Amino acid sequence: MNEIYKNIDDYYTSKIQTHGATPQGVDWNGDAGQFVRFKQLSKIINKDNFSINDIGCGYGKYFEFLKQNFKQYSYYGYDLSKEMILNSKKNYPNVSFEVVTELETIMQQDFSVASGIFSVKMQHNEAEWLSYILETLEILNAKSKKGFSFNMLTKYSDKEFMRSDLYYADPLFAFDYCKRNFSKNVSLIHDYELYEFTILIRKE
Repeated sequence: MNEIYKNIDDYYTSKIQTHGATPQGVDWNGDAGQFVRFKQLSKIINKDNFSINDIGCGYGKYFEFLKQNFKQYSYYGYDLSKEMILNSKKNYPNVSFEVVTELETIMQQDFSVASGIFSVKMQHNEAEWLSYILETLEILNAKSKKGFSFNMLTKYSDKEFMRSDLYYADPLFAFDYCKRNFSKNVSLIHDYELYEFTILIRKE
């Protein structure tokens, strides 16, 4: 895991140094796609007055989405990249952002969201990357009292646009794994206009 964490850190630090606090700085295409992702992930939240962990928070854009759509909440953003956290704190100076190298050390909150943290496998093989994903999901589950959500690129993407450095997941496997291991209340969302899917795990 340490090697994977280091490679993720290096990859995204390079992106934000090149593109700054923009969607491209976290390796997304643009603001519209980010909004769609945030909207899907936030379906895990059923009312105001909640606490939430944002795992792989990047430059903090999800906090802005929450600010526009919810009234009362406590937000905690975490990222492996120091450069990302510096940008987050610059953009939102009174918000909790923290560099984290071991996810096990974060505090438990009502909810957790993870956007894009499983997409770029770089040089790692699929078995290594899947192991990283499943270990991370176990931590997300442990750190979330009421539920958590995450997204992944889908294996149903158009073949001609798929890249060897990206990980395209089987949505049925992800749904089944979460259903068997985390909760009876699991939703698979695969009907929005991006080549990905979102999983919601509700514990109550």
